[in-house]
Amino acid sequence: MRANGLVADGIIDVLPPAKSDPYQDRRSVEFGFRARRFQDVQRLIERVLAEKGRAEILDLGGTEKYWLIGEDFIHANRKRLRFTIVNNERQSVEKPDLFEFRFASATDPLLFRGRQFDLVHSNSVVEHVGAWRDMAMFADNVRRLAPRYYVQTPNYWFAYEPHFRFPGFQYLPERVRVEMLMRFSLGFFQRIEDRADAKQVVHHHRLLSTRQMRTLFPDASVSHEKVFGLNKSIIATRDC
Repeated sequence: MRANGLVADGIIDVLPPAKSDPYQDRRSVEFGFRARRFQDVQRLIERVLAEKGRAEILDLGGTEKYWLIGEDFIHANRKRLRFTIVNNERQSVEKPDLFEFRFASATDPLLFRGRQFDLVHSNSVVEHVGAWRDMAMFADNVRRLAPRYYVQTPNYWFAYEPHFRFPGFQYLPERVRVEMLMRFSLGFFQRIEDRADAKQVVHHHRLLSTRQMRTLFPDASVSHEKVFGLNKSIIATRDC
């Protein structure tokens, strides 16, 4: 199962997306949202560079391709930046001078034990890592591994569900969501024939509320990405 082109922690089987990934299409709405969001990430990186001259960035659940949103900035500072990507889907790295990949779970409490980064970044991942206990372990890692962090997740109370691209999908009873996935191609997912697979997909898409994000990241400044005045996504940032 893919989420925003990424594989979430704890998921073994990968189901093919129904459409090409819009997050790699510079003309897509999704790419535009990410590019605008990157302005805040860039400011955090610039503060690290001003303080230390170099920045080590840990991306939990990401991909190298995601960082195309900041391609110009990264290219201009390529000798001062280093990205470590953690994902439980194996992937190759095209620019080893900038990126390295670690096959691991972002919820592992032993992840990078004894090591510190300058910034932890995570985009649309925490809602995929599993139950609340898994989310809490993910959040503990975020807070432990760097003095600064940026974590974004879709807002449960924004009616348009971004993974399945169906208004109010997250509010439907589980059995209805499972049935819909078995009958239709929705969002990133082709029609799923096996009921167990459909349930697995539902269980690994758990959108969070602002209150829950504040509980997971009590030392963060929590803000919202807005669309037409509505809170589309939730962003937890710590900038010390």
